[in-house]
Amino acid sequence: MYPKTTRLLHELQENKIVPGVSYALFASGKFQSESFGFSQILPCKKFLKPNMLYDVASLTKVIGTTTVILKLLEQRKIALDEPICRYLSRFKDKRVTVRHLLTHTSAINGYIKNRNQLAASDLLTALYGLEVGDWIGEKVVYSDIGLIFLGEIIEHFYQRPVQEVIVTEVLTPLEMFDSTFEPTDLSMCVPTQLDEKRGLICGQVHDPKAFILKKHCGSAGLFSSLNDLVKFSQWLLDSKDQRVLTPKTIELLFADQTPNNKLGRSLGWDLRFNKKGALCLYHTGFTGTFMLLDRSEQKGLIVLTNRIHPTGVNQLFLDKRDEIVMTYLNE
Repeated sequence: MYPKTTRLLHELQENKIVPGVSYALFASGKFQSESFGFSQILPCKKFLKPNMLYDVASLTKVIGTTTVILKLLEQRKIALDEPICRYLSRFKDKRVTVRHLLTHTSAINGYIKNRNQLAASDLLTALYGLEVGDWIGEKVVYSDIGLIFLGEIIEHFYQRPVQEVIVTEVLTPLEMFDSTFEPTDLSMCVPTQLDEKRGLICGQVHDPKAFILKKHCGSAGLFSSLNDLVKFSQWLLDSKDQRVLTPKTIELLFADQTPNNKLGRSLGWDLRFNKKGALCLYHTGFTGTFMLLDRSEQKGLIVLTNRIHPTGVNQLFLDKRDEIVMTYLNE
C-alpha cells in the first residue's frame, strides 16, 4: 500500500532525520500503520512504543479550535464575515473578520518584546495591541495569533477555557480518549526538544505561547495518539457521521475560503490537490506532525514524528515532508 510513500517514511528514521516515526495510511477500507525508531535519543535512547502520545502542536488548530468554531458557525452564533470586535470587545480594528482569522489573512502583525517571558495576561494584552496591516485579506501569512483569538471567541460563548471546550465538544463525542491537554502518564509521551532552560520537554507543550497561556490557548497544546488521529480523520471523511458537525458544514472545508477565493487556504486548513485535481485538507505541526485527508478518494495520511528532538533546527525534515506529501498525492 503506497510503497513509495512508505519507503520515504522509513528513510526519515533510517537516515536519522528524525528519531522515530508513527504513521497511518488508509484508503477504501484498507489500513496500514507502523511505529518504528526511537521516542528519544537524548539524554538516553528509548524505543518508540505503539500509540504513544505526541505533542501535535498546530494540529490543535484544526482538530480542536477550527472544529469548535465551525460548530458556532453552524449554530449561527457567529458568521464568517462578521468583524471579531463584535465578540471580542478588546479588539479594536473593525476590519478583521472570523474568515480572516481562519484563513491567516488578518494581517495582524508586530513584535512583542520578551514575548516568551510574559505572564499570560500580559501576553494577551500585547496580542490585543498588535497592529493590522494594509494587506488584510490580500495574502496568507501563517500565524498562531489568529487561532489564539478564535480561542478567545470560543471562550466568549462557552464561558470556559478553550481547551476544556475542545475536550467536551470534539474529543469526547469522537471517542478520542487517548487525546488530552494534560498528559499524566509521561512514559507514554514522546518528548520534544531538549531545551537549555526547560530540560527534556515531555508531557508539556513545546510551543512557547501555549506554554504561557495553558488551557486558554487555541493554537497548540493537544497531545494525541495515532489511533485517535485516525478516528478524527475518518469522522471528517464520513459524510454520514454527524456526531460533531453536519455534512453541510464540513463541505465548507473542501474549498478555498480566503476572501478572494484564490489564496489556497480553507477554514483553518491548508489545501492541496490530488492527481485528479480534487482538493485535499492538509495541515502540519511544528514538532514534526502532519496529516492529509482526501475526501474524493476516501483516503488519508497521518504522520507523527519528533523532528525537533533533540534540537529545534531540522530543515531537512521540512524538505522531506514536502517530498512525502507530493509522492503520496501522486502515487
